[in-house]
Amino acid sequence: MLHLRLNVPADLTDEVVRTLEATVGTAHLAVVPGASRNPAGDLVLCDVAREAGDELLGSLRALGLDRSGAIAVEHIDLSLSKRAEKAEAEAPGEGVDAVLWEQLADATHEESTLTVTYVAFLAIATMLAACGVMLDNAILIVGAMAVGPEFGPLAGISTALVQRAPGLVWRSLTALVVGFAAAMLLTAGFGWLLDQVGLFDKAMLEADRPNTAFIWKPDWMSFVVAFLAGVAGTLSLTSAKSGALIGVAISVTTVPAAANAAMAFSYKEYAQTWGSSGQLLANLGGIVLAGVLTLLTQKSFLASVRRRRTPAR
Repeated sequence: MLHLRLNVPADLTDEVVRTLEATVGTAHLAVVPGASRNPAGDLVLCDVAREAGDELLGSLRALGLDRSGAIAVEHIDLSLSKRAEKAEAEAPGEGVDAVLWEQLADATHEESTLTVTYVAFLAIATMLAACGVMLDNAILIVGAMAVGPEFGPLAGISTALVQRAPGLVWRSLTALVVGFAAAMLLTAGFGWLLDQVGLFDKAMLEADRPNTAFIWKPDWMSFVVAFLAGVAGTLSLTSAKSGALIGVAISVTTVPAAANAAMAFSYKEYAQTWGSSGQLLANLGGIVLAGVLTLLTQKSFLASVRRRRTPAR
Protein backbone atom coordinates (compact mmCIF):
# COMPACT_ATOMS: atom_id res chain seq x y z
CA MET A 1 0.00 0.00 0.00
CA LEU A 2 0.95 3.62 -0.55
CA HIS A 3 0.06 6.55 1.69
CA LEU A 4 -0.78 9.85 -0.01
CA ARG A 5 -0.54 13.19 1.79
CA LEU A 6 -2.12 15.95 -0.27
CA ASN A 7 -2.00 19.69 0.38
CA VAL A 8 -5.06 20.88 -1.52
CA PRO A 9 -6.34 24.43 -2.17
CA ALA A 10 -9.85 24.75 -0.72
CA ASP A 11 -11.48 25.33 -4.11
CA LEU A 12 -10.01 22.04 -5.40
CA THR A 13 -10.76 19.82 -2.41
CA ASP A 14 -14.15 18.53 -3.57
CA GLU A 15 -12.79 17.51 -6.97
CA VAL A 16 -9.77 15.80 -5.42
CA VAL A 17 -11.96 13.90 -2.98
CA ARG A 18 -14.27 12.77 -5.81
CA THR A 19 -11.22 11.53 -7.74
CA LEU A 20 -9.96 9.57 -4.73
CA GLU A 21 -13.38 8.04 -4.04
CA ALA A 22 -13.80 7.04 -7.69
CA THR A 23 -10.41 5.29 -7.86
CA VAL A 24 -10.55 1.55 -7.33
CA GLY A 25 -7.97 0.51 -4.72
CA THR A 26 -8.24 3.46 -2.31
CA ALA A 27 -8.99 3.31 1.41
CA HIS A 28 -8.80 5.33 4.63
CA LEU A 29 -9.72 8.68 3.10
CA ALA A 30 -9.50 11.59 5.54
CA VAL A 31 -9.98 15.33 5.04
CA VAL A 32 -8.71 17.87 7.54
CA PRO A 33 -10.21 21.27 6.56
CA GLY A 34 -7.88 24.27 6.82
CA ALA A 35 -4.93 22.19 8.08
CA SER A 36 -2.63 23.16 5.22
CA ARG A 37 -0.84 26.47 5.75
CA ASN A 38 1.58 26.49 2.81
CA PRO A 39 -0.09 26.24 0.39
CA ALA A 40 -3.23 27.42 2.16
CA GLY A 41 -6.06 24.92 2.02
CA ASP A 42 -7.01 21.48 3.26
CA LEU A 43 -5.02 18.38 4.14
CA VAL A 44 -6.26 15.21 2.43
CA LEU A 45 -4.93 11.79 3.46
CA CYS A 46 -5.51 8.54 1.65
CA ASP A 47 -4.10 5.03 1.24
CA VAL A 48 -4.04 3.37 -2.17
CA ALA A 49 -2.97 -0.03 -3.45
CA ARG A 50 0.38 0.20 -5.21
CA GLU A 51 -1.07 -1.23 -8.44
CA ALA A 52 -3.56 1.68 -8.59
CA GLY A 53 -1.06 4.33 -7.54
CA ASP A 54 0.25 5.36 -10.94
CA GLU A 55 -3.21 5.92 -12.39
CA LEU A 56 -4.27 7.94 -9.35
CA LEU A 57 -1.16 10.10 -9.43
CA GLY A 58 -1.83 10.81 -13.10
CA SER A 59 -5.39 11.89 -12.29
CA LEU A 60 -4.22 14.19 -9.50
CA ARG A 61 -1.61 15.78 -11.74
CA ALA A 62 -4.28 16.26 -14.42
CA LEU A 63 -6.18 18.33 -11.84
CA GLY A 64 -3.08 20.51 -11.45
CA LEU A 65 -2.56 19.54 -7.81
CA ASP A 66 1.20 19.23 -8.29
CA ARG A 67 1.24 22.92 -9.33
CA SER A 68 -1.33 24.47 -7.00
CA GLY A 69 -0.74 22.19 -4.02
CA ALA A 70 1.46 19.24 -3.18
CA ILE A 71 1.49 15.45 -3.53
CA ALA A 72 3.61 13.34 -1.18
CA VAL A 73 3.79 9.54 -1.43
CA GLU A 74 5.10 7.13 1.20
CA HIS A 75 5.33 3.34 1.25
CA ILE A 76 3.39 1.60 4.02
CA ASP A 77 5.37 -1.29 5.48
CA LEU A 78 2.45 -2.66 7.51
CA SER A 79 -1.29 -1.97 7.29
CA LEU A 80 -3.66 -3.96 9.52
CA SER A 81 -7.00 -3.17 7.93
CA LYS A 82 -9.76 -5.15 6.23
CA ARG A 83 -10.44 -2.08 4.08
CA ALA A 84 -6.84 -2.09 2.91
CA GLU A 85 -7.07 -5.79 2.04
CA LYS A 86 -10.27 -5.14 0.08
CA ALA A 87 -8.68 -2.21 -1.75
CA GLU A 88 -5.70 -4.32 -2.80
CA ALA A 89 -8.00 -7.13 -3.96
CA GLU A 90 -10.08 -4.72 -6.07
CA ALA A 91 -7.14 -2.93 -7.65
CA PRO A 92 -6.05 -4.21 -11.09
CA GLY A 93 -2.96 -6.44 -11.17
CA GLU A 94 -0.48 -7.17 -8.42
CA GLY A 95 1.41 -4.62 -6.37
CA VAL A 96 4.81 -6.18 -7.04
CA ASP A 97 4.24 -5.80 -10.80
CA ALA A 98 3.13 -2.18 -10.62
CA VAL A 99 5.32 0.66 -11.87
CA LEU A 100 5.13 4.12 -10.33
CA TRP A 101 6.44 6.11 -13.27
CA GLU A 102 6.64 9.35 -11.29
CA GLN A 103 8.72 7.66 -8.60
CA LEU A 104 10.93 5.96 -11.18
CA ALA A 105 11.55 9.22 -13.02
CA ASP A 106 12.37 10.99 -9.76
CA ALA A 107 14.74 8.25 -8.60
CA THR A 108 16.61 8.00 -11.90
CA HIS A 109 16.81 11.80 -12.13
CA GLU A 110 18.61 11.89 -8.79
CA GLU A 111 20.86 8.91 -9.53
CA SER A 112 21.83 10.19 -12.98
CA THR A 113 22.99 13.64 -11.92
CA LEU A 114 26.69 14.40 -12.33
CA THR A 115 27.93 15.20 -8.82
CA VAL A 116 31.25 15.15 -7.01
CA THR A 117 30.09 12.14 -4.98
CA TYR A 118 29.11 10.21 -8.12
CA VAL A 119 32.49 10.86 -9.77
CA ALA A 120 34.29 9.98 -6.53
CA PHE A 121 32.54 6.61 -6.23
CA LEU A 122 33.15 5.82 -9.90
CA ALA A 123 36.82 6.83 -9.69
CA ILE A 124 37.40 4.78 -6.52
CA ALA A 125 35.68 1.77 -8.09
CA THR A 126 37.84 2.11 -11.22
CA MET A 127 41.01 2.36 -9.13
CA LEU A 128 40.02 -0.75 -7.18
CA ALA A 129 39.42 -2.52 -10.49
CA ALA A 130 42.85 -1.37 -11.70
CA CYS A 131 44.40 -3.05 -8.68
CA GLY A 132 42.43 -6.19 -9.47
CA VAL A 133 43.55 -6.12 -13.11
CA MET A 134 47.23 -5.64 -12.31
CA LEU A 135 47.21 -8.25 -9.53
CA ASP A 136 44.89 -10.63 -11.44
CA ASN A 137 42.68 -10.68 -8.36
CA ALA A 138 39.04 -11.57 -9.01
CA ILE A 139 37.96 -10.53 -5.50
CA LEU A 140 39.08 -6.95 -6.12
CA ILE A 141 37.25 -6.97 -9.44
CA VAL A 142 34.00 -8.04 -7.75
CA GLY A 143 34.49 -5.40 -5.06
CA ALA A 144 34.99 -2.71 -7.70
CA MET A 145 31.83 -3.81 -9.51
CA ALA A 146 29.79 -3.48 -6.32
CA VAL A 147 31.12 0.04 -5.60
CA GLY A 148 30.47 1.46 -9.09
CA PRO A 149 27.40 3.78 -9.33
CA GLU A 150 27.04 3.66 -13.12
CA PHE A 151 23.70 1.82 -13.16
CA GLY A 152 21.93 5.03 -12.14
CA PRO A 153 22.63 6.92 -15.39
CA LEU A 154 21.98 3.77 -17.44
CA ALA A 155 18.56 3.39 -15.81
CA GLY A 156 17.99 7.10 -16.39
CA ILE A 157 18.63 6.72 -20.12
CA SER A 158 16.25 3.74 -20.36
CA THR A 159 13.51 5.55 -18.42
CA ALA A 160 13.94 8.74 -20.43
CA LEU A 161 13.72 6.91 -23.76
CA VAL A 162 10.51 5.15 -22.73
CA GLN A 163 8.98 8.30 -21.21
CA ARG A 164 10.29 10.48 -24.04
CA ALA A 165 12.11 12.85 -21.73
CA PRO A 166 15.08 14.27 -23.70
CA GLY A 167 16.26 16.33 -20.74
CA LEU A 168 16.84 13.22 -18.65
CA VAL A 169 18.58 11.50 -21.58
CA TRP A 170 21.16 14.27 -21.84
CA ARG A 171 21.57 14.50 -18.07
CA SER A 172 22.21 10.76 -17.85
CA LEU A 173 24.55 10.70 -20.85
CA THR A 174 26.54 13.58 -19.38
CA ALA A 175 26.90 11.76 -16.07
CA LEU A 176 27.92 8.57 -17.84
CA VAL A 177 30.44 10.04 -20.31
CA VAL A 178 31.98 12.66 -18.04
CA GLY A 179 32.00 10.27 -15.09
CA PHE A 180 33.83 7.49 -16.93
CA ALA A 181 36.23 9.95 -18.60
CA ALA A 182 37.17 11.47 -15.25
CA ALA A 183 37.43 8.05 -13.56
CA MET A 184 39.67 6.66 -16.29
CA LEU A 185 41.88 9.74 -16.28
CA LEU A 186 42.28 9.58 -12.50
CA THR A 187 42.94 5.84 -12.70
CA ALA A 188 45.67 6.37 -15.28
CA GLY A 189 47.29 8.87 -12.92
CA PHE A 190 46.84 6.45 -10.04
CA GLY A 191 48.52 3.71 -12.07
CA TRP A 192 51.42 6.00 -13.01
CA LEU A 193 51.95 6.86 -9.34
CA LEU A 194 52.04 3.19 -8.28
CA ASP A 195 54.35 2.45 -11.18
CA GLN A 196 56.76 5.11 -9.93
CA VAL A 197 56.90 3.58 -6.46
CA GLY A 198 57.37 0.08 -7.85
CA LEU A 199 53.96 -1.42 -7.06
CA PHE A 200 52.84 -1.65 -10.70
CA ASP A 201 54.83 -2.50 -13.82
CA LYS A 202 54.08 -3.30 -17.46
CA ALA A 203 54.89 -6.99 -17.03
CA MET A 204 51.88 -7.34 -14.71
CA LEU A 205 49.58 -6.08 -17.46
CA GLU A 206 51.18 -8.29 -20.15
CA ALA A 207 51.00 -11.47 -18.04
CA ASP A 208 48.47 -14.22 -18.83
CA ARG A 209 46.09 -13.12 -16.04
CA PRO A 210 43.76 -16.16 -16.13
CA ASN A 211 41.32 -14.58 -13.65
CA THR A 212 40.88 -11.20 -15.33
CA ALA A 213 41.92 -11.53 -18.99
CA PHE A 214 38.24 -11.82 -19.96
CA ILE A 215 37.85 -8.11 -19.23
CA TRP A 216 39.53 -7.06 -22.45
CA LYS A 217 38.26 -9.96 -24.57
CA PRO A 218 34.59 -9.18 -25.24
CA ASP A 219 32.32 -11.70 -26.93
CA TRP A 220 28.60 -12.24 -27.38
CA MET A 221 28.33 -13.66 -23.87
CA SER A 222 29.42 -10.26 -22.54
CA PHE A 223 26.37 -8.72 -24.21
CA VAL A 224 24.07 -11.52 -23.04
CA VAL A 225 25.16 -11.14 -19.42
CA ALA A 226 24.80 -7.36 -19.59
CA PHE A 227 21.31 -7.72 -21.11
CA LEU A 228 20.15 -10.10 -18.36
CA ALA A 229 21.65 -7.84 -15.70
CA GLY A 230 19.86 -4.86 -17.25
CA VAL A 231 16.51 -6.67 -17.05
CA ALA A 232 17.13 -7.61 -13.41
CA GLY A 233 18.27 -4.10 -12.52
CA THR A 234 15.26 -2.45 -14.12
CA LEU A 235 12.86 -4.85 -12.41
CA SER A 236 14.55 -4.15 -9.08
CA LEU A 237 13.95 -0.42 -9.53
CA THR A 238 10.33 -0.67 -10.61
CA SER A 239 9.37 -3.21 -7.94
CA ALA A 240 11.33 -1.47 -5.15
CA LYS A 241 13.49 -4.58 -4.60
CA SER A 242 16.76 -2.66 -4.33
CA GLY A 243 18.68 -5.67 -3.00
CA ALA A 244 18.78 -7.13 -6.49
CA LEU A 245 20.88 -4.17 -7.64
CA ILE A 246 23.89 -5.60 -5.81
CA GLY A 247 23.66 -8.71 -7.95
CA VAL A 248 23.38 -6.56 -11.05
CA ALA A 249 26.43 -4.54 -10.07
CA ILE A 250 28.66 -7.61 -9.83
CA SER A 251 27.33 -9.15 -13.04
CA VAL A 252 28.69 -6.67 -15.57
CA THR A 253 32.25 -5.56 -16.22
CA THR A 254 31.74 -1.87 -16.95
CA VAL A 255 34.06 -0.53 -14.25
CA PRO A 256 36.74 -3.25 -14.67
CA ALA A 257 36.73 -2.68 -18.44
CA ALA A 258 37.23 1.06 -17.93
CA ALA A 259 40.07 0.35 -15.49
CA ASN A 260 41.78 -2.09 -17.85
CA ALA A 261 41.44 0.40 -20.73
CA ALA A 262 43.02 3.16 -18.64
CA MET A 263 45.93 1.03 -17.47
CA ALA A 264 46.53 -0.46 -20.93
CA PHE A 265 46.53 2.98 -22.53
CA SER A 266 49.03 4.29 -19.98
CA TYR A 267 51.37 1.41 -20.86
CA LYS A 268 50.69 1.76 -24.62
CA GLU A 269 49.06 -1.66 -24.79
CA TYR A 270 46.56 -0.53 -27.39
CA ALA A 271 45.18 -4.01 -28.16
CA GLN A 272 43.97 -4.29 -24.59
CA THR A 273 42.73 -0.71 -24.70
CA TRP A 274 40.48 -1.40 -27.69
CA GLY A 275 39.36 -4.74 -26.30
CA SER A 276 38.45 -3.22 -22.95
CA SER A 277 36.63 -0.35 -24.69
CA GLY A 278 34.62 -2.90 -26.66
CA GLN A 279 33.75 -4.73 -23.45
CA LEU A 280 32.65 -1.45 -21.87
CA LEU A 281 30.44 -0.46 -24.80
CA ALA A 282 28.91 -3.95 -25.04
CA ASN A 283 27.95 -3.85 -21.38
CA LEU A 284 26.58 -0.32 -21.50
CA GLY A 285 24.59 -1.02 -24.65
CA GLY A 286 23.21 -4.30 -23.33
CA ILE A 287 22.00 -2.72 -20.09
CA VAL A 288 20.30 0.23 -21.82
CA LEU A 289 18.61 -2.01 -24.40
CA ALA A 290 17.41 -4.38 -21.69
CA GLY A 291 16.12 -1.48 -19.59
CA VAL A 292 14.14 0.00 -22.47
CA LEU A 293 12.60 -3.34 -23.49
CA THR A 294 11.76 -4.21 -19.87
CA LEU A 295 10.02 -0.89 -19.24
CA LEU A 296 8.10 -1.10 -22.51
CA THR A 297 6.98 -4.63 -21.65
CA GLN A 298 5.85 -3.56 -18.19
CA LYS A 299 4.02 -0.55 -19.60
CA SER A 300 2.19 -2.72 -22.13
CA PHE A 301 1.38 -5.40 -19.55
CA LEU A 302 -0.04 -2.93 -17.02
CA ALA A 303 -2.12 -1.24 -19.70
CA SER A 304 -3.62 -4.60 -20.72
CA VAL A 305 -4.41 -5.42 -17.08
CA ARG A 306 -6.23 -2.12 -16.66
CA ARG A 307 -8.20 -2.69 -19.87
CA ARG A 308 -9.29 -6.15 -18.72
CA ARG A 309 -10.45 -4.82 -15.36
CA THR A 310 -12.25 -1.74 -16.71
CA PRO A 311 -15.62 -3.47 -17.50
CA ALA A 312 -15.75 -4.96 -13.99
CA ARG A 313 -15.20 -1.56 -12.49
